[in-house]
Amino acid sequence: MSETTTPGAPAKAPEGRRERKKAATRRALAEAALRLFLERGYEQVGIREIADAADVSTTTLFKHFPVKEALVFDEDAHQEARLLAAVGDRPAGQSIPAALREHALRYRVAAVDSDADFSAFVELVDSTPALRDYAQGMWLRHENALARVIAEESGLPADDPVCAALAHFALEAPRAARGCEDPRQAVTRAFDLLEKGWGAVA
Repeated sequence: MSETTTPGAPAKAPEGRRERKKAATRRALAEAALRLFLERGYEQVGIREIADAADVSTTTLFKHFPVKEALVFDEDAHQEARLLAAVGDRPAGQSIPAALREHALRYRVAAVDSDADFSAFVELVDSTPALRDYAQGMWLRHENALARVIAEESGLPADDPVCAALAHFALEAPRAARGCEDPRQAVTRAFDLLEKGWGAVA
């Protein structure tokens, strides 16, 4: 689970029996881990307990999740792919900030609104140093990847600081809106600002 998880919007179903089984095992491990972490705390739950809860070996667990922290952010790769696709596959004529605004409202703000366990998840991450550090690294990877795609789509150098700035603030806006009375309006206003700034550059 993560901030960008949206119920009702699963990843593309893998093809083949083996792939489906691997996906099911991965999902079972992530769900078992999150349940145990929320019940007892991250530090109080061991790898073997998670493997037992999902009815697999610890060797199998590590094949899917090389580190314990990754169990909490099981959709990391899919989330990044979906984020980059929002820019790379946007409709003709749509600006990059507009595409990122739609992505944020659909996958991040909607996830917060529809997921009753989200507050508990955020509290778990915020209260666990290892998870905070892992999440920071994850968002930095997403930010760097997004900046590169923005640069490619805009015909700008890969290390252009303006692309890096847009990527940073596009990812930060939904997090900054948490706790606002109307998160959707807050995010929309933030992207209106990004749209105007980007328009001056693009």
